[in-house]
Amino acid sequence: MAQVQRMSRLMIKTLRDDPADAETLNHKLLVRAGYVRRTAAGIWSWLPLGKKVLENITRVVREEMDAIGGQEVLLPALLPKEAYEASGRYDEYGDLLFRLKDRKGADYLLGPTHEEVFTQIVKDMCSSYKDLPVILYQIQTKYRDEARPRAGVLRGREFQMKDSYSFDTTDEGLAEAYRLHRAAYIRIFERLGLDHRIVSAVSGAMGGSASEEFLAPAPAGEDTFVDCPNCDYAANTEAVTFKATPVDGSAVAPVEELDTPDTPTIETLAAHLGVPASATLKNLLVKVDGEIVAVGVPGDREVDLGKLGEHLAPAVVELVTAEDFVGRPDLVRGYVGPQGLEKVRYIADPRITSGTAWITGANKEGKHAKNVVAGRDFEVTDYLDVVVVEAGDPCPECGTGLQVDRAIEIGHIFQLGRKYADIFNLDVLGQQGKPVRVTMGSYGIGVSRAVAALAEQTADDKGLCWPREIAPADVHVVAAGKALQTELALEVSEKLNAAGLRVLVDDRAGVSPGVKFTDSELIGVPKILVAGRRSAEGVLELKDRRTGEREELTVDEAVARLTDQG
Repeated sequence: MAQVQRMSRLMIKTLRDDPADAETLNHKLLVRAGYVRRTAAGIWSWLPLGKKVLENITRVVREEMDAIGGQEVLLPALLPKEAYEASGRYDEYGDLLFRLKDRKGADYLLGPTHEEVFTQIVKDMCSSYKDLPVILYQIQTKYRDEARPRAGVLRGREFQMKDSYSFDTTDEGLAEAYRLHRAAYIRIFERLGLDHRIVSAVSGAMGGSASEEFLAPAPAGEDTFVDCPNCDYAANTEAVTFKATPVDGSAVAPVEELDTPDTPTIETLAAHLGVPASATLKNLLVKVDGEIVAVGVPGDREVDLGKLGEHLAPAVVELVTAEDFVGRPDLVRGYVGPQGLEKVRYIADPRITSGTAWITGANKEGKHAKNVVAGRDFEVTDYLDVVVVEAGDPCPECGTGLQVDRAIEIGHIFQLGRKYADIFNLDVLGQQGKPVRVTMGSYGIGVSRAVAALAEQTADDKGLCWPREIAPADVHVVAAGKALQTELALEVSEKLNAAGLRVLVDDRAGVSPGVKFTDSELIGVPKILVAGRRSAEGVLELKDRRTGEREELTVDEAVARLTDQG
């Protein structure tokens, strides 16, 4: 049985004011309530109350993973680079990867995720179809060298994560493992009390095909997602597609060159010609692995560089600079048009569909062209969804205008397929006596991110307000100050503890009742039991932290009530 947590002995220091560098709610409150302390940029120390919340989330995740047949392991965080070089991710991760050398000069890295190592373990230990399927998972510290760590524990350089991996001999087996994980994730987030959405996503550096994200809507979220008010469509904005229908451009007049001095931007061009920006064609020049590529979108839309990068991964995408125009007379800065760009790959958003006519650059200083028709006057090398998604864009399923919201990514599931099995030649002997290539799934949950997401979603103007499943205690007992009140608070705390409840009691001497009451609301335990003015009669006040509802109860009544609610 766990002991009563006495605040007179607890390593905790609450703060009245927000940290100067805190911008998000979770950052402010987790520090103020004494759950975490900053060690360095993006690196956090978890104090006793914070560690309990982290462990409670871990327990829920572990229980649900075990329920689907997952086997828990623990792999090293310090890894040799060779496996990641073989997969290409040693370079693909770029500056996000922590790299280091040992005293002998051998190269190592701190693991950002472990597909390669899990694949090697299964290759070493599984030789027959009889050894599969298998689901392996770990709950471990991961490392990514974020350029701008922010939002407290939400985006750190060191973080807690559950990553699991399924191994099967058939695509049907992979689909079943994916279904099991998806259902388990729904149960996990429901138990944690997280409001979440399941959205279509892109796989990115992970690779693979089918991919879904679990997002917790919150203003502090760094992910943007869309959902349809008319159907069940939901997706990360990077996964949203636009269905374009070719139009008949045969009646459009021939291309006409226009004199447009001092109009290198869409805004100046639209103002000069008196046309809406949507009538113009914007051509953004980028470098893809060093090669200049043009990206065309309607003039009233912006190119989503993250989305473009996901489409073209693992290639590196970056904007061109003034130096890139040197020695390229075919590229006239501010006046680029797709017609005549014979040496440049041209990528276009599907809105630039065949038959559509545009006003665009004429590839001459101070000149633009109108009546430039896609498919007639220029060809598109690749159509990719690359615009920044906006509210009101049509739903790909039903055409209704989409809603755009911000959210925190708390989970991601992938059907990796045979990408890593191909890299490491992961085969087992099949039922027919011939080698069978194994197929994989990868499934992640941000454990420390879930703490931040819960803080963002459940806090109010008084402080944190944890769901009971993951709170650091079931009840927070407050001794209002006098010796008699402290005695009663300790008595009821021991009885509650004996009844199987987790108890935090504020028995601090020399601390005013007002400070104790404020701290109880800031710390956010779901039930607050106060030994106050009627302590001499053996009567306490029970308060619900979320609703504010109060009632007076005797010690035995309080124990019975709280035990029943457990």
